[in-house]
Amino acid sequence: MPVAAPFFEFLPGAPSSPVILHVPHSSREIPDDVRAGIVLDDSALERELDDIVDAHTAELAEEAARLARRAPWRFVNRLSRLVVDPERFPDEREEMLAVGMGAVYTRTTRREELRPADTDPEPLLARCFRPYARAMTDAVAERLAAAGRAVVIDVHSYPSAPLPYELHGEGPRPPVCLGTDSFHTPPELLDAARKAFGAVGEVGLDSPFSGTYVPLEFYGREPRVSALMVEIRRDTYMSEPGGPAGPGLYALAQALAALVDALG
Repeated sequence: MPVAAPFFEFLPGAPSSPVILHVPHSSREIPDDVRAGIVLDDSALERELDDIVDAHTAELAEEAARLARRAPWRFVNRLSRLVVDPERFPDEREEMLAVGMGAVYTRTTRREELRPADTDPEPLLARCFRPYARAMTDAVAERLAAAGRAVVIDVHSYPSAPLPYELHGEGPRPPVCLGTDSFHTPPELLDAARKAFGAVGEVGLDSPFSGTYVPLEFYGREPRVSALMVEIRRDTYMSEPGGPAGPGLYALAQALAALVDALG
């Protein structure tokens, strides 16, 4: 069946909240027509989803929103990143293209074939990537208009052991990694995150993943848009790979809620 909208949700928070919890990689959902272009058999695809999905991060953001004194807004991708990865930039400068993981992946986390290398990405970019980018741009613009600023908190997870696709997997893998941007991550945002997540364990910086997500319309030019990526090591809250969540999820939700409250 064709990809149908809405394949993402912008879930409301408090009218005056500047915070958007962005959850781009939590889903396993792949529509049938997109599945037809993937060369993995069903069991191999399930293994790949176990490895690549940021499992339970949508639930983490939902629980944090419930716990926060002033609820943040939530932008949640309801399709797998194996359809499109909304946090890639579909141009030749994207370094993840080197491992076949640009906006439309052609390789797996283990650098095996996912789609033929000559797959035309344009149909999925037009159907999924660009509508998502426009909606996220509109969401940030709405928070700017309503609250005078916008804070995008990306909610991710990563495996306890590096996977072959990781370009910088040799560095530290702390329980919580904070990804930053020199323009969009002000010191007070970073300090608030370190304090909030310090309650649950060691907090590292930009390893094994770095950077933040900001819509291109605002990137590098709008200082009222701040951003932080929160990467949580999966063994702190779930059974790897792809297993159920454990009690650590609630402690992390409390920490994320504390960060939201500090930003409010």
